[in-house]
Amino acid sequence: MSATRRQILARGGATAAGIVFSGAVSELFTGTAAAQTTGLGGYGPLVPDPDGLLDLPRGFRYKVLSREGDPLRSGEGRVPSNHDGMAAFAGPRGRVHLVRNHENRVTARIGVPTVDGLTYDPAGKGGCTALELDGRDNVLGERVAIAGTAVNCAGGPTPWGTWLTCEETEDRAGTNGYTKDHGFVFEVDGADPRRTGAVPLTAMGRFQHEAVAIDPGTGVVYETEDAFEKPFGLFYRFLPEKPRGGRGSLRAGGTLEAMRVPGVPDLSTVMETGAAFDRIEWVPVPDPLARETPIRFQDFGPGGITHAQKLEGCYWGDRAVYFVSSFAHSADGSAGDHYGQVWKYEPRRRRLTLVIVFGPDTDIQLPGESPDNICLAPSGGLMVCEDGGGAQHVFGVTRRGEVYAMARGANNVGTPEDPEWGEFAGVTFSPGGSTMYVNCYTPGTTFAVTGPWR
Repeated sequence: MSATRRQILARGGATAAGIVFSGAVSELFTGTAAAQTTGLGGYGPLVPDPDGLLDLPRGFRYKVLSREGDPLRSGEGRVPSNHDGMAAFAGPRGRVHLVRNHENRVTARIGVPTVDGLTYDPAGKGGCTALELDGRDNVLGERVAIAGTAVNCAGGPTPWGTWLTCEETEDRAGTNGYTKDHGFVFEVDGADPRRTGAVPLTAMGRFQHEAVAIDPGTGVVYETEDAFEKPFGLFYRFLPEKPRGGRGSLRAGGTLEAMRVPGVPDLSTVMETGAAFDRIEWVPVPDPLARETPIRFQDFGPGGITHAQKLEGCYWGDRAVYFVSSFAHSADGSAGDHYGQVWKYEPRRRRLTLVIVFGPDTDIQLPGESPDNICLAPSGGLMVCEDGGGAQHVFGVTRRGEVYAMARGANNVGTPEDPEWGEFAGVTFSPGGSTMYVNCYTPGTTFAVTGPWR
């Protein structure tokens, strides 16, 4: 099933959100849950929140689980700033362990408190916190899960129930006061962080990491790079020495490779949905630790390597890995212009396909551009965190390609004359599918949203 060329939803707060999703949206929704999708185009108009935090459709409600500046229940300090990527894991007796990134630079208002045994670099203010929830989303505990890292943006869950948190920086020791090199992936056990500690997975590369996704069948790890300057980031795969080895197995090392699409040096030049490229090549990274030269600048031999601006969300589903390019601007040095792409790579077929192209209908200031964190909903639909200008939404996309507003930030952190809202990040669902968890980046807030999910 293919989406129509224009799927524009005008409901409540999404009236002005002229969104274009073109492409084979059904590629994203597979399995039993997808077959049960009703295709009714969302849950109705958003209802203004009298408390001015989060607008939701009628019948839905939210609970604030945590806000930056509040005391951590562990007594280790205050809840850090800049809530970002997140995942939920099943615990015993119906409990949920929620692991949350904090994308903190050295200038962050509230850094992650340093804790003995869980701190990589005492000068780093980033890291993760972990919440333990009961079956009704009451917070039972909240603690530091890893500290002393930097700019923890996104990441991804492992098949064995841990979280891979990614540093979106290439700062070396001696830069910004850091005492160690940064730009690594770290494994975090939300149930017991001391089982994983603060050990960088150096073989997975040192670069401006964004997100990861693991093929549960082979154990191959796919990684996106959100480089801020040209040449832009690469799409990687990591072949672990101990695939599917469980907690701590990624420390054993492996081989890091970068994707080459023959004849396509920049993915932003591809704009036709359904465009497919066979015989994708994977080229070994000359120096994964980037000792002298950032990886994206390194010599990959004849044929070069394939770049893309703003590589962000990444997830695994239906024997394929999907990854997002949030946007591409030729003014920044990109070879083409777009407002968001979703790509699909099928390892067995060595095929790369452009699945969806995002974009506002007429005005680039309207919502509907710059997809960032993404996840699959229990109904088979897709949830997308918007990271563009203006009002900030969590958008849903049905299997039919219909776009609807699921949530809208209502907390104006600007002024009445120049309003501003914090972006959403880290959207994820509870293991049973009854709760959607999502972060507002600033002021850092974690919400649990419940209601009549289909």
